[in-house]
Amino acid sequence: MTLSIDNSVMDRFGKLLRCTWSWYSGRFHKVIRGQDLLGIVLTINHIALPLHLVFCPKQGRYNTNKADLLIFMLSRLKAVFASEGIDLTTLPLTMDSWFVSQPLRERLHRLGFTKIIIAGKSNYTFTIAGTKQDASQWKKELVLHDATWGVDVSSCRVQAHSPTFGAITLFFFQKSTTRSYYLMNFSQVSMRGAEIWHIWKQHHVIECFWKILKSIFHIRSMQLQGDGLYTALLIKVLAYVLAIRVQAHRTFSKLTITQIMRNLSRDHDLKTLLTEHFHLPFLTT
Repeated sequence: MTLSIDNSVMDRFGKLLRCTWSWYSGRFHKVIRGQDLLGIVLTINHIALPLHLVFCPKQGRYNTNKADLLIFMLSRLKAVFASEGIDLTTLPLTMDSWFVSQPLRERLHRLGFTKIIIAGKSNYTFTIAGTKQDASQWKKELVLHDATWGVDVSSCRVQAHSPTFGAITLFFFQKSTTRSYYLMNFSQVSMRGAEIWHIWKQHHVIECFWKILKSIFHIRSMQLQGDGLYTALLIKVLAYVLAIRVQAHRTFSKLTITQIMRNLSRDHDLKTLLTEHFHLPFLTT
């Protein structure tokens, strides 16, 4: 189990929609308006369960520090889980390179999280075996070992020193036949390469979660104003959770969520489905 953290940008053109900001889009090569959704999901066996989703400014007049917002979200989740007797800080955190910073690392440690794996930036400088150069150069020069026990990709775990982060463990790996990436171990404990890889291996699940919300549940089409924006988002998330629950039944276990939604819309009535598989008639009242 891991806690995966990521944000997803949606271009929106409505001028009266809540939580929309302007920023320069590399995709469109111009300034556009849109919404930025920051999320924390619990990943279990490659299944994403959303815990906290918040719209946050991408850029603009009311810019909010995402690091501050993330600490606020994790603090709330930690308190809620603690009230149920669960220590959330025992779960590893995974984040993309946007969140790389020493102040955030220290704040996460103070909050109690001890296992933190973050994707590294190519422009960071590291000293390895007495040689100092940026990560983009190290990715070209380091020899990656073939897949070994616990790691199913070519990889290399090295000890490095950073002017910003001090002594740090780096994990370089080959994501495709042509590109190499690296991870930074921000944990308070030393970890083997296999541990780092298995923690990070599920991070793509949050990307799949964003794609499902956009392509199947159409969060781009939400048009409610004011607090209605979060009401609409809640409905989309509940629909996603219901789809995950349906997928657990034998009838739908071999289908993807996309196939399940197409199957339900074509061959089933929602009221009949809930009564047959969940035996909860009050849900359909």
